[in-house]
Amino acid sequence: MDKQFVEAMKKKLIEQKETILQNLLSENEDFEALIKDLDPKDLADIAADDIDRKTLEALSSQDIKRLRLIESAISRIHNDRYGLCMRCNKKIPRARLEAIPYALMCIECKSSDERRNR
Repeated sequence: MDKQFVEAMKKKLIEQKETILQNLLSENEDFEALIKDLDPKDLADIAADDIDRKTLEALSSQDIKRLRLIESAISRIHNDRYGLCMRCNKKIPRARLEAIPYALMCIECKSSDERRNR
């Protein structure tokens, strides 16, 4: 994989990482503000707040998962393993990496993995 492409992907990964961290921080601040502003409410309002809280937690867990994948991709760049499928060790197509810079597997292995997990 050419160094210029890898450096461009590293920059893209770092930008995505910073965006996720900013989103997590702002969600956390919004969440704290929401809790501080809570007044005693009836059961329907409390249930709605609980659903909102669970939605925020689910969004954050997805962001955290993506953050881990990004960290892993950056680590693979440093170890000269970026762009290689974690399962079959073949090169991941450049177009796939441009779309998903933190991709762990080539399309064939990922498809096989998803079929198995159904």
